[in-house]
Amino acid sequence: MNKKEYLSLIDEVIEKGKYKADWASLSNHKTPEWYRQRKLGIFIHWGIYSVPAFGNEWYSRSMYDKNVREFEHHRKTYGEQKNFGYKDFIPMFKAENFDPEKWAKLFKESGAGYVMPVCEHHDGFAMYDTEFNRWNAKNMGPKRNVIGELKEAVEKEGLVFCGSTHRAEHYFFMNPGRMFDSDIKDDENADFYGPAVYSEEYSPKNMGKATENVYSTGASEEWLNDWMVRTCELIDRYQPKILYFDWWIQNHSFKPYLKKIAAYYYNRAEEWGYEVTINYKHEAFPPTVATFDVERGALTDISPVPWQTDTAIGRRSWGYTKDNDFKGSRQIIGDLIDIVSKNGMLLLNIGPRPDGTITDEETKVLTDLGSWLKKNGEGIYGTTFWKQFGEGKVNASAGFFQDGDEKQFTHKDFRFTYKDACVYAFQMRPDGRNVKIKAFAKKDMRDFIVDKVTLLETGEELEFERNDKEMIIKANESFKSEFPICFKIKLK
Repeated sequence: MNKKEYLSLIDEVIEKGKYKADWASLSNHKTPEWYRQRKLGIFIHWGIYSVPAFGNEWYSRSMYDKNVREFEHHRKTYGEQKNFGYKDFIPMFKAENFDPEKWAKLFKESGAGYVMPVCEHHDGFAMYDTEFNRWNAKNMGPKRNVIGELKEAVEKEGLVFCGSTHRAEHYFFMNPGRMFDSDIKDDENADFYGPAVYSEEYSPKNMGKATENVYSTGASEEWLNDWMVRTCELIDRYQPKILYFDWWIQNHSFKPYLKKIAAYYYNRAEEWGYEVTINYKHEAFPPTVATFDVERGALTDISPVPWQTDTAIGRRSWGYTKDNDFKGSRQIIGDLIDIVSKNGMLLLNIGPRPDGTITDEETKVLTDLGSWLKKNGEGIYGTTFWKQFGEGKVNASAGFFQDGDEKQFTHKDFRFTYKDACVYAFQMRPDGRNVKIKAFAKKDMRDFIVDKVTLLETGEELEFERNDKEMIIKANESFKSEFPICFKIKLK
């Protein structure tokens, strides 16, 4: 099917389907129940940028930008950009140790319920077999349909397959290479490097303002139609249960196309009998059409609608780099609890090496997370928010890119979730002593009777007393833990 035929198919599916390309129609779409139940997903940034393994996953742009260190690093390591461009990393991206079944087993062991590989990053290299991009992993580099293989493996493990596309930014992403003698100027590479549209507005010095002004000049109609066709082909070929978009789709020129893609996707899902949603950032979609995502951040209170944080175990890069710095297991577990207590889900990223192996640091975090969830997952999976998300002085900082350092929780910080007449109270930094929770003081909860309190990971029933200031849970040896502990408080 060519692009013109695909555009006609998109219109046909929307015309016949339940969902139309307008916000009023799309606002009737519901957040998937499976998504709200599973709470934890695995994000995967893996691609050509894993080969240079320097700076971060924006290497494809930065190696052409004279204002950043990647530019000189590239020249010293590989030569001038006119002789060794980003495309020349493709043969080096062999993925010789990529084992999708091994990955899927690790993700299952981590306690995750869904898996979200980046199907195409800003660099324009598709990690999947596609009719509309010859620069793809099936044809070049690994010469394997990475996304197809991974989908099969994760679904075999009972995990939900999702997909991310970051192609929107490809319209301008490689444009620093227009400013000097580089291979981006070679017309033979135009279908890989994209339009690489350059103007003062799209220049490297204005990139820091990208999420503020989002560029007043939008993408061309021809390019947007091409982007929509590629996105709908991804939907049809791999049927992801979540379709994740990165930034820049909030630009005004994308709005009509977002409506059509959402209507097409949701109508297709109706045909297939699937519950699906779209992840978006900033103001790209109305909140009842898709699921809002906060990159490397969180909310400070309970959201009335479900939302998601996407963050990485690696602090410096989403993709693999040789000098990445990694968060510890306790920080990730604490963030998961905090997010779930506020009606959110966590999408946790790893960045595999170019050979397809996962770093020891990320493997340890996933293993620790899985061990903790085996004992405490009842207070996470299938829960909803309580009357308050928690108590204590420590909270998340609002907004994007706020999660670099571990929150300095104390024994006085708690987070709450709720399910089946039980409140799950997580003590975020146990000190091994008696636990005091103000939220269960008699004066505030006279109409609630606490039937019993158990330590969730052991099931042992605990002694407690309540007064007008707090509820006191009597400590024992099991309260000593490196990670948060959970009290199951049954009400009657």
